[in-house]
Amino acid sequence: MFGSIFYNFWAALIGFSIYFFSTLSDSSIPFNSLVSSSIAAAVSFLFMYGIRLFLGYVLYTPDDELFTSLDIENEQLREQLEGRMSGASDSGVRHSTVEFTDQSSEEIAKVVQTMMLQDDSAKK
Repeated sequence: MFGSIFYNFWAALIGFSIYFFSTLSDSSIPFNSLVSSSIAAAVSFLFMYGIRLFLGYVLYTPDDELFTSLDIENEQLREQLEGRMSGASDSGVRHSTVEFTDQSSEEIAKVVQTMMLQDDSAKK
């Protein structure tokens, strides 16, 4: 839960004050204003618990300890994938991660530029 109980007391004080000053001139008996203002303070005190709970839920940041098991699983999956890739390259099938190893960077830039120009003309 976000904050402390002092937020609840501040909300109760503000709720009491707003309700009391808004009904002070309307009521002929001050006791009715005090009772209804006290009820407003209690309601705002309890309502602040909901607000604090919501803020705690929204602002919650999990610890790194929660992700250690995910890191271990990711590492195992990565090792399995590397094992499959090395097995595939042993069988004569080679998968290259770099597609443009034999082309120069100027040629790649020209290809990208023509693709962008074709994309722009297609949009118009």
